[in-house]
Amino acid sequence: MSVRKIVEYPAEILEVPCKPVTQFDKKLVKILNDMYDTMIEFDGVGLAAPQIGLDMQAAIVDIDDDNGTIEMMNPEILEVSGEQTGPEGCLSFPNLFGEVSRPLYVKIKAQDRKGKFFTFEAEDFLARAILHEIDHLHGVLFTSKVIRYLDEEELEGLEE
Repeated sequence: MSVRKIVEYPAEILEVPCKPVTQFDKKLVKILNDMYDTMIEFDGVGLAAPQIGLDMQAAIVDIDDDNGTIEMMNPEILEVSGEQTGPEGCLSFPNLFGEVSRPLYVKIKAQDRKGKFFTFEAEDFLARAILHEIDHLHGVLFTSKVIRYLDEEELEGLEE
């Protein structure tokens, strides 16, 4: 396992829809393990394959809760409801944060590292993180959804 370099905006790969994952093999396992190490190293709560330069529909989310690490290959959004507005950042946009509105609830269908299909439901911050990563797989950046950008003083106030 190793830490990969984070691709930063304006790299073209960040704005292009990714290809579906079709090979569920040892190479994919290594990529997912590297993605986890990279996400932890850079203090993220999610990471999508294009953020490490890979054109594939693979993303992980880990908000340090009881769900552990959620690995999603070829995720599809089945259902959303409600609304929440809150701060978001992105490892591909260092030191940039903004308020974004997203659904409060999401239900997805995806494949795990072995290719097995599963459904998963999430609310609140976990839903936000999952939706943010799925956006990455479609070439959609959080900056296209920002209502307003936040400065450092506002962010410090939110962390307390």
